[in-house]
Amino acid sequence: MVNKKSDELAVGANVRVKAGTTMPEFPDVACGGWTGKIVETSGKKPNTKYFVEWDEATLGSMPESYLKLCEAQGLYHRMACLDGSVLEPAG
Repeated sequence: MVNKKSDELAVGANVRVKAGTTMPEFPDVACGGWTGKIVETSGKKPNTKYFVEWDEATLGSMPESYLKLCEAQGLYHRMACLDGSVLEPAG
């Protein structure tokens, strides 16, 4: 039996961050609804982390405050490493 959830979160899959989610590094930054593509995974189940590269729509709507936080911390704002529990397939 194929694990459908696993297939939905494979490299190359388009995903959306679930409502109510915040960025791991910045708990004050809501990222629910952000969309992108899984470009890499790390770790083994059930602790797999997913590297999501944000799409143009998300990049264009990111709050300026988030961009400044990333710049101040030396973080790359175009991607994020997230837990699979906060991701869902983007329709």
